Amino acid sequence: MTRARRSLGREGEERAARHLEARGYQIVARNVRAARVEIDLVARDRGVVVFVEVKTRRRGARQAFGRHASAAEAVDERKQARLRRGAAAWLAEHPESRRGRRGVRFDVITCLRDDRAGVLAPMNDDTAHPEDARWSIEHWEAAF
Repeated sequence: MTRARRSLGREGEERAARHLEARGYQIVARNVRAARVEIDLVARDRGVVVFVEVKTRRRGARQAFGRHASAAEAVDERKQARLRRGAAAWLAEHPESRRGRRGVRFDVITCLRDDRAGVLAPMNDDTAHPEDARWSIEHWEAAF
């Protein structure tokens, strides 16, 4: 993976974490590994442990902006099985996370950045600052 792609992915994960925190989620862990599976974000939402897969994409001049669905579709059955295995291992390694837990959920957050010069993405509730207007974020709760 190129340095630019890693940087874009890190920025997307940071924006996803801020998106969750703005909605009252508590971020428990970021970029953790369990059972040789990388888990992007682990959060708590009203007693539910939420494992979050973040998919970040860049929109170029030739691409339609509505790519959230295609980014979310990248979390296919194979990836879902890996994430479930990683989540089970993470929960086993962190027994304290079970206290007060009311369940486990798997969410997907897609972050799209519009790189076209002079074009701003439609404003959404995560784009409070003009420099954030190039980003669009969608959150699928209980995605699988």
